[in-house]
Amino acid sequence: MKIVINNCHGGFGLSPLGQKEYLKLINQEAFFYKQTKYAMRDEFIEYTRIDDWEDKKSLFFHTFTKDFGKKWDGWSSEEYETYSFYCGDIKRNNSNLITVVEKLKKLCNGEYSSLKIVEIPDDVEWTIEEYDGSEWVAEKHRTWQ
Repeated sequence: MKIVINNCHGGFGLSPLGQKEYLKLINQEAFFYKQTKYAMRDEFIEYTRIDDWEDKKSLFFHTFTKDFGKKWDGWSSEEYETYSFYCGDIKRNNSNLITVVEKLKKLCNGEYSSLKIVEIPDDVEWTIEEYDGSEWVAEKHRTWQ
């Protein structure tokens, strides 16, 4: 079985290109937005769609599976939850994720990640453990505190 881990300090993440390729494999489209107006408490936050690839290299962008137009103030809307995409929710043995990492190699790495595929026997019950964002695959076992 193949499993994707982050092989450096920082944390798991997919680059915008990696997110775009992953979403394409599941028949969805990626739209990138950055916050252009910030708010306190429950007030709205305005988002501006990023059309320039250079802007997408920034760590501070949001990925949605719906195009909300050039500007959008939907932070507290139901649409935010419905169409928001977070790559951390992808199961690490997901075949589409494996495909993206194998295809894009270093181009799929997020701002603070270096993704690697680890192969383990299919019959192992596994978990991902980490220290400061650097991850490894461990066999599941019981623990007590």
